[in-house]
Amino acid sequence: MIRSTLLAATLLALAPAIPASAFEPRNPECIAPAAPGGGFDLTCRITSQQLNQLGIVKPSIRTTNMPGGIGAVAYNTIQANRAQDPNVIIAVSTGSWVNLAQGKFGRFSENDVRWLGAVGADYGVLAVRKDSRFQTLEDFVAALKEDAGSVPIGAGGTVGSQDWMKPALVARAAGVDPRKMRYLSYEGGGEALAALLGGTIEVLPGDASEIMGQLEAGEVRVLATFSAERLPGAFADVPTAKETGYDVEWPIVRGFYAPPRISDEEYAYWVDALTKLNANPEWQKVRGEQGLFEYDLVGADFDAFAKERTAAFRTLASEVGLPTSGN
Repeated sequence: MIRSTLLAATLLALAPAIPASAFEPRNPECIAPAAPGGGFDLTCRITSQQLNQLGIVKPSIRTTNMPGGIGAVAYNTIQANRAQDPNVIIAVSTGSWVNLAQGKFGRFSENDVRWLGAVGADYGVLAVRKDSRFQTLEDFVAALKEDAGSVPIGAGGTVGSQDWMKPALVARAAGVDPRKMRYLSYEGGGEALAALLGGTIEVLPGDASEIMGQLEAGEVRVLATFSAERLPGAFADVPTAKETGYDVEWPIVRGFYAPPRISDEEYAYWVDALTKLNANPEWQKVRGEQGLFEYDLVGADFDAFAKERTAAFRTLASEVGLPTSGN
């Protein structure tokens, strides 16, 4: 009996260590903080689909749309009801940091979630209908100079949102007070695109990935991209704002955050999942087909980046006369 006990103890000591509680999500969910059809929705759906198809996350990931405040409702819901839920990830973009910087997420700041990582980057564009009176960015600027309130501009979010910032920075560069622009607010890029095609607005400061399908179909014209260099594919013939004489760039990072009180092990699981996704050639192909470009920041690097960007947007908001949060 003693020898058997000693033998069992020896074998146990020599056996490879098995993690006591390796985390795997149950019934995982991706929250898109806007109505269907926009960038948040796209980010959730294609990322979830590929995480499942590539076997990186085995349980099927469902997408839940939670519109409101371009991320504010989702942000507050997570804090109030799901702060410890390791099964949910939430889509985020540069616009979320813009709103955080202006205090539009209530009392919460960029320090109140766990930033997971990016899966790609998009770029801002200025789009009009195919039959628009504006043929070039200069045509649009000339109209603003004549009467800034005469051009109905519309996009997701309110005054001060990232979509408002795009034409606002062009207006400011042209010597026009951006606060005099006529801006109509929509809940997400899908609604704004419908308003453009329906003639309610004349100009849509949207994102390349949201506009690409309509550009390829010939339904819209893109006056400029807010990228450092011309974008490939359908956008190859579209000048950058900088080419036209307006030094305005607006890259849109797309990624995810997790609830604030998940464990380090649970956080590491999702960071590892995004790391594996970004390294997969199949994902890189799908990402490109959706108009997204490589941007593979994850974990601690993404956390530092999110906080730095939010701080920079506080400064920018102050420069264009908008309120800022106190963080």
